[in-house]
Amino acid sequence: MSREARLLHLYRSADHNFVGRHGRGALAHPMITEERLQCLPGRGVVGDRFLDFGENSKGQITFFAGEVHAQLLAEFHLEREPSVYRRNVVTEGIDLGGLIGREFQVQGVRFEGVEECRPCYWMDEVCAPGAEAFLRGRGGLRARILSDGILRVGPAQLCLGKDEG
Repeated sequence: MSREARLLHLYRSADHNFVGRHGRGALAHPMITEERLQCLPGRGVVGDRFLDFGENSKGQITFFAGEVHAQLLAEFHLEREPSVYRRNVVTEGIDLGGLIGREFQVQGVRFEGVEECRPCYWMDEVCAPGAEAFLRGRGGLRARILSDGILRVGPAQLCLGKDEG
């Protein structure tokens, strides 16, 4: 089964802002906007802070729904770029929660949806108080990369299952 979708934004960051920072404040390593991301199976996104993060890492790449971003902005009367969530891929037209435990393809690159990107208290700091609670259950998707490939901003076919392309 396949459906039309879009990749709205692609990001990477060379270093962490929140990992290991509890009680010490966030760092300020920027998310870098890209037109394309190179995906390496079992490793991650070239140039990203989670490349080779750990053997069989659950978050080799992360996805966030553009629709959820728009809802959060409306709910909290904010103006923020979707890079604030520090996810790699911002999508449109994809039910990310429905991909947990499934293999899927986007623009010919194969992934395995592993788990929700659970929001943490940092969301209240970088968005607005209450953002963490608002994002529970819709914080995005952590995935493993199963094949080499390049993701590009623009139209994307979402294909479910191993053999669909």
